[in-house]
Amino acid sequence: MTDAAAEDILRGLRESGLYRRLVPSSVRGARVLCDGGEYVNLASNDYLGISADAALQREFLSSLSESDGFLMGALSSRLLGGDNPAFGELEKYLSAAYSEAAGAERAALCFNCGYHANAGILPALAGPRDLVLYDRFSHASLIDSIGSLPCKWARFPHNDLEALRRILKSRRADFDSVYIATESVFSMDGDRADLRGLIEIKREFDCSLYVDEAHAVGVFGGTGLGLCEELSAAGGADFIMCTLGKAAASAGAYVVCSPAHRRLLINRCRTFIFTTALPPISVLWTLFIFKKIRRMSERRARLGKISAELRGRLRGLKTLGDTQIVPVVLGSNESASAAAEAMKRAGIWSPPVRHPTVPKNSARLRLSLNAALSDSDLSLVADALNSFAEGGK
Repeated sequence: MTDAAAEDILRGLRESGLYRRLVPSSVRGARVLCDGGEYVNLASNDYLGISADAALQREFLSSLSESDGFLMGALSSRLLGGDNPAFGELEKYLSAAYSEAAGAERAALCFNCGYHANAGILPALAGPRDLVLYDRFSHASLIDSIGSLPCKWARFPHNDLEALRRILKSRRADFDSVYIATESVFSMDGDRADLRGLIEIKREFDCSLYVDEAHAVGVFGGTGLGLCEELSAAGGADFIMCTLGKAAASAGAYVVCSPAHRRLLINRCRTFIFTTALPPISVLWTLFIFKKIRRMSERRARLGKISAELRGRLRGLKTLGDTQIVPVVLGSNESASAAAEAMKRAGIWSPPVRHPTVPKNSARLRLSLNAALSDSDLSLVADALNSFAEGGK
């Protein structure tokens, strides 16, 4: 592609209102400094308010010692010398936690990010005589794995288990293995998968269930292990994936599966094999903070409380879901952009989410709440949105 062709595409994006730009920002707890101002931050996935917790950071740094060795970079892939002992410590801890939750042996494997995990795991597992079925609203990283699949695939309507059952009734006998892939908390609608129903179906039709818990771990479950733990469903999910850059305020991701599948991924998953490993200091921080997260029940309770309160205070606005992700559906791309500008003028950072990221005429503000938000922050948000809905732009 020539520069001129690239500029033509960019011109079209600007004219359609879909041009994206990077906005340098600095997070300060529930605030963000960006675009020349300080705003209440509703665009962060720091659900437990950990990223700016200076006391936790100091405690972690004081726990490091010279015996930890060189921490700032792994310098190679894990298979070629980058398998720092920190990975083994974290994976051992996660394996034990999920084995207890599942009531069966589970093994964890770390990835560099959630995108790598979702894009690489199913292509590594599936064979040419298999089938992968995705919930239509699954994250883009899961959908992007389609291009690497060696097998057939299909999508089923969002959270429509009867449609999924019909597909399996008509097609299950044609395939050796079938994988069902879903998020547990959906990133754009803030709603939940019917995990118990999916487990029932996967058992009925002898399938494997892959659950992306990116927006649930830390937020749900008695010890923060996600919606699978909260529903006592960890034993029914064959693969549980979670990112570490959201509630854990770290970097990377992991998958929990059987020990045999873990060994298979090490040998076949291209997004694990062909990449430099995470810096050991990030892995050690993850282990440190994950242990803390499992005891953060008060922060989880606070997050659930403010999520319900905000929904209840919005007047004449359509919201979706019942989690810490509060989508406010405005309709057109133009309406969502106007609402985002009104929020910005009120001191709130909440960029619009527009078509084609979401279906046409369902552009929205995706309010991503965190436990560090104050009651006055919530009042500011509710007042700004209600004012916009009433025409006070």
